Amino acid sequence: MRTPVAACTLAVALATTLAACSGAPAGTAAKDAAPAIPVEVAKVTRGEMLARYTGTATLEAEADAEVIARAGGEVERVLVEEGDRVREGQVLAVLDGRQLRLEAAQARAQFAKAERDYRRQLELHQKGLVSAGAFEGLKFDFENLRAAYDLAELQLSYTEIRAPFAGLVATRHIKVGQNVAQGAKTFRITDPTPLKASVFVPERELARLAPGQLAVAQIDALGGRTFPARVTLVSPAIDPATATFKVTLQFADEAGVLKPGMFARVGIVFERKPAALQVPRVALIEADGAASVFVVQDGKAQQRAVTTGLADGGQIELTQGVTAGDDVVVVGQNGLKSGNAVRVVSLEAKPTAALRTALR
Repeated sequence: MRTPVAACTLAVALATTLAACSGAPAGTAAKDAAPAIPVEVAKVTRGEMLARYTGTATLEAEADAEVIARAGGEVERVLVEEGDRVREGQVLAVLDGRQLRLEAAQARAQFAKAERDYRRQLELHQKGLVSAGAFEGLKFDFENLRAAYDLAELQLSYTEIRAPFAGLVATRHIKVGQNVAQGAKTFRITDPTPLKASVFVPERELARLAPGQLAVAQIDALGGRTFPARVTLVSPAIDPATATFKVTLQFADEAGVLKPGMFARVGIVFERKPAALQVPRVALIEADGAASVFVVQDGKAQQRAVTTGLADGGQIELTQGVTAGDDVVVVGQNGLKSGNAVRVVSLEAKPTAALRTALR
């Protein structure tokens, strides 16, 4: 019968033997592997990349003018209201023209008398009964009265305020009964088709922009809705005071949603790549002037130096360092080192703030 001391001695000897066979030091346990770091990844994809110049501008109508009163007088009638569409030459308002009508009638009568006298003297002059000097004086008087009559008729026509071009009545400045002075503003007429905008661009961008380039405008007043546009003019002159040049855009808006005066954020596309390798910008790590990303392969992170190209919104082009289909780390790359074990986590499945904080 074995004693308790003998049994203990046998157990220790057996444990020592097993440890020696396994290659582990006696009395120690195998260390656990380092835990995998959770990360979120995105695929390197190919797609269209656009290089844009972004700026701001205010929409303007191609034709926009204040209608000025060419004659003074009391407003008798107002025939249009704000928002009305008018034709070129359409009467917008009528001023009191009684005095001008009388002046025109007086000039007409004087001209008619002078015309009869001129015709009689012309016949006599042709027969040699009137000297050339007398006839020339009469002809001068006749032409002077004709000009006075034409001027009186022109002044009378100014009592009808007319639209200079077809468009919309943007503003009405006058009311019935108001006494309008010559040169006063009466209406503002605008033609919103097409709408244009002027963007003032730094001189370093001059070589990149040209007429015909496409653009997109985001309109704040319409909830950020976007509209296509096109560059129509690029000024060749640089403003020395601001070191900028003017670029004119024309907008496509068949539905007539856009209005003059709206604020627009525009992006002019000056370069396009149809199949560029791209990743989210957040994947990029920049240090000491060099760029890199972490690529996940076989459960481990590998840091790769990359060369960047175009940037478009939240995406950036990588021209070297990765291939299409690579998994790049977009969340959790801070603090990673090449060779670290990683565990890919889908934030769409577990969109918790605590998990996102842990990944950062």
